[in-house]
Amino acid sequence: MNSLTQKKKLKKFKTDKLREECGVFGISNHEDASALVALGLHALQHRGQEGCGIVSYDGKNYHSEKRQGLVGDHFTKVDVIKKLPGKFAIGHNRYSTTGETSLRNIQPFFADLHAGGLSIAHNGNLTNALALRDNLVKDGAIFRTTSDTETIVQLIAKSKRNKIVDKLIDTLFQIKGGFALVMMTNKKLVGVRDPFGIRPLVIGKLKGSFILASETCALDIVGATLIREVENGEIIVVENNSIKSIKPFPKQKARPCIFEYIYFARPDSFIEGKCAYEYRKNFGIQLAKETDINADLVVPVPDSGVPAALGYAEFSKKKFELGLMRNHYVGRTFIEPSQQIRSLGVKLKLSSTKSIIKNKRIILIDDSLVRGTTCYKIVRMLYEAGAKEVHVRIACPEIKFPDFYGVDMPTKKELLAHNKSNEEMCEYIKAKSLKFLSLKGLYLALGKGERNNTYPQFSDHYFTGEYPIKPSDNLGEMKITQLSLLSGKSNN
Repeated sequence: MNSLTQKKKLKKFKTDKLREECGVFGISNHEDASALVALGLHALQHRGQEGCGIVSYDGKNYHSEKRQGLVGDHFTKVDVIKKLPGKFAIGHNRYSTTGETSLRNIQPFFADLHAGGLSIAHNGNLTNALALRDNLVKDGAIFRTTSDTETIVQLIAKSKRNKIVDKLIDTLFQIKGGFALVMMTNKKLVGVRDPFGIRPLVIGKLKGSFILASETCALDIVGATLIREVENGEIIVVENNSIKSIKPFPKQKARPCIFEYIYFARPDSFIEGKCAYEYRKNFGIQLAKETDINADLVVPVPDSGVPAALGYAEFSKKKFELGLMRNHYVGRTFIEPSQQIRSLGVKLKLSSTKSIIKNKRIILIDDSLVRGTTCYKIVRMLYEAGAKEVHVRIACPEIKFPDFYGVDMPTKKELLAHNKSNEEMCEYIKAKSLKFLSLKGLYLALGKGERNNTYPQFSDHYFTGEYPIKPSDNLGEMKITQLSLLSGKSNN
């Protein structure tokens, strides 16, 4: 495949927002296991909208149902849930980064191993998946998907260890990257978080049932209580209504993904004892401390910019207004729009409240700036609505570097801040001024004080280029290389 063709394929994934790859949910020992997994996935829908799946175990057999699209379109139907009997179940919401959207790549995956049945759901990305896959294929392994998750299944199957947990540990020492895994065997529910804790995973309890989920909002929807977050490098094994912790890796400090705090987690989800909403409001407060300017209104880009805008307005004592309205019903309707519809651009999702905006100096608040294409359209929309001035304030630092741990992010070439100075970016989006929250301010708003340059407390490589795991698989070109794997498509 030539590079031009590869670049054309990449275009379909372009977005001006970062997207987390997946959400996972698993439950043990509950009469309504599959129905509760469906509810949990519904709460985690923001983490993946392209596909969803549930695998259940009834004590004898495994049952699997997978669908393209949203959880509510499929797993709210009684006839579908009836096909998933059993007291144990795991589920997965999928958002593909560079992979094809097809049923074969939708998780959870199931494999009938020598040690018994195994189902697995994976959130994240393996940075050495291509090398591992190549070695497995050379050794005779047959892959039926283009997902790096299947590499984990193949490694577990290939392990010479006897017990399934030992096979898993054997596998974990071979894979690299950011990952949260939920697995189900005929006896166990297992959760794993990568050694740096990049991807999130929490433990909950509902009466006599244990739950593993990507976020606490999934526990809330089923009425479960939060026990704690799974620690970095920890394996949680649920068996016989008891829970066991295994820590096979050398102890090291956690570096969770900082974008869980900034954008990915649902605002009502708890991270380190606080709702994500609180962190985001604090970002706005800190942003106002650093970059306040004389203006009439503080206007958020809905919905993700709202908490920061509230914090900014509160600290600066400026009026907060919803100068932009979001159409929540566009959704997937325009995934394959005509050119005429596509030309409408951001107006499909946002509209301005003209009487509020007219003749006003606006401070426009958003959570991040990626390519800048959407911001440019929003700024233009506000000027067309009669705004006198539009000053853009971004509640995180400049995104200069791509991610390889499970976040859909453009290459360096497409990241606006990697290629342009602040003045050039401001000119590009046609704003009166443009300012970002500083990296120091971000850490202060998180309540972490000064950033430790020797060992940062988060995976903040988006801003610094300091990756917690050194890129392998020639990751500089991975987003293109993966496209040519097998049939030209890849990743989970």
